Amino acid sequence: MDLVRAERHGEVARVILDRPDKLNAVNNAMWDRLQELFGALDADASLRCVIVAGAGERAFSVGADISEFEQNRSSVEKARRYHERTHKSMQALVSCRHPVIAEIRGLCVGGGLELATLCDLRICGESARFGIPVKRLGLVVSYTELEPLVELIGPANALEILLEGRIHGAADALRMGLVNRVVADAEVEQEALATATRIAEGAPLVARWHKKFTRRLMQPQPLSDAEMGESFECFATEDFRAGYQAFLAKAKPEFKGR
Repeated sequence: MDLVRAERHGEVARVILDRPDKLNAVNNAMWDRLQELFGALDADASLRCVIVAGAGERAFSVGADISEFEQNRSSVEKARRYHERTHKSMQALVSCRHPVIAEIRGLCVGGGLELATLCDLRICGESARFGIPVKRLGLVVSYTELEPLVELIGPANALEILLEGRIHGAADALRMGLVNRVVADAEVEQEALATATRIAEGAPLVARWHKKFTRRLMQPQPLSDAEMGESFECFATEDFRAGYQAFLAKAKPEFKGR
């Protein structure tokens, strides 16, 4: 069975972690599948937004499958190889040019929360719960896994999550900035799809540029002249002409991604 599957809803794709009996714990095959899927989604120019969700109501994901720890993390060398595997999958998600939304129900903990932090937006239900209680396992969150969390919510909030090891509710997650929006549990999928639809209605090249620029500004290196110049490339696109002409005509623009 394919434990990570993709659905298509017009210009929006949903990537579903489909292992609800195990709270969508991510095993080795699923990490590999995530890398493969996001590589394909990134290459699909007809796509405008991606949603990541967990199957069932109980969990987005509880992270790495602990039953594979003997295989993956029972020595330093095994842990290094496992990190290389998971990092490739996470980088495939991060480098996807399309906006990515995390649709969160239930538990979003450990590596599941790390996956959610890699998305561009996070929408959760009122009963969603968040945390990284790895202090109970005696393992550390690596620099590459920790960086997105610290960038998202700051060092104080990140340390609160890691040092105390508590599981936080949706209100705490919203206060910390872990999530963008909290809705009723029954409305999470609907709200995620509505958000993706609003994104898809805009010019797709603009959405990709804004995602790229925002992530670039998180890096410490000064912007090059070429990077600064990329801010003006939109004015040579068909979508810009269609957009401002539709605005003047008080009509809805039809963007082609060109």
